[in-house]
Amino acid sequence: MRIAIVTGSGTYSLPGLHAAAPATVATPFGEAQISEGRFAGAEVLHVARHGEGHRRLSSTVTHQANIWALRERGAQAILAVTVCGALEPELPLGTLVVFDELHFPANRLPDGSLCTLHTEPGARGRGHWIFDLPFSEPLRAALLRGAADSGLAVRDGGCYGHVDGPRFNTRSEIRALMGAGVTAVSQTAGPETVLAGEAGVPYALVGFATDYANGVKPDDPTPVAELVRLIGASTEVFGRLLETAVPHAVAAAPEPVGTHFSWD
Repeated sequence: MRIAIVTGSGTYSLPGLHAAAPATVATPFGEAQISEGRFAGAEVLHVARHGEGHRRLSSTVTHQANIWALRERGAQAILAVTVCGALEPELPLGTLVVFDELHFPANRLPDGSLCTLHTEPGARGRGHWIFDLPFSEPLRAALLRGAADSGLAVRDGGCYGHVDGPRFNTRSEIRALMGAGVTAVSQTAGPETVLAGEAGVPYALVGFATDYANGVKPDDPTPVAELVRLIGASTEVFGRLLETAVPHAVAAAPEPVGTHFSWD
């Protein structure tokens, strides 16, 4: 089984991945950079959302190309990681969150266009992704088991809130998201979740809380230096987690989430 791993800020190469340099994959949505190799005893594909040196800010990540290329290269499941800002003051920084719900009402890509792979009228496969919850339960279980095996602090469940970057949010915006039940926010995984669902590739997302979002702790805001430190620490944490979670994901053999209502 081929597992894809998508990493973000702070994790530009996957520790322990034995692979050649990233290869360019052409897609209808532009080019994607994909590394292929072995990791934790499994055949894996790796995408670094932002590229080496954080070349792409969240506002220029090529989500459609990345997901299309992973599917074309045979990805049968996707494990994605993200650093994120906590909206719950009782969530300790440095905690992993294996999300089970999504808040992404805008359903837009960074350039403002609709978040979909179905961009051509009449194209085969066009349709609607229909689901109960957006993330793969077998992959979520694999991440939770991986965290337990690694002795990492983890929360089972939470709502991931996608926000547009590259700026951070105002207190008013964060209050609105808190009212919607969002647990933590970042700027990239909303489109990934939707596009993976449309592509029929099971997807799960784990976050690492690096700061409290604006206004969550008004009397004790997270210093930028602490945010930077925790982003740096996330590389090792995600590496440990994925090393133990990937074998569980391979054994789980997950199915696509939901169904696709299509006219073909």
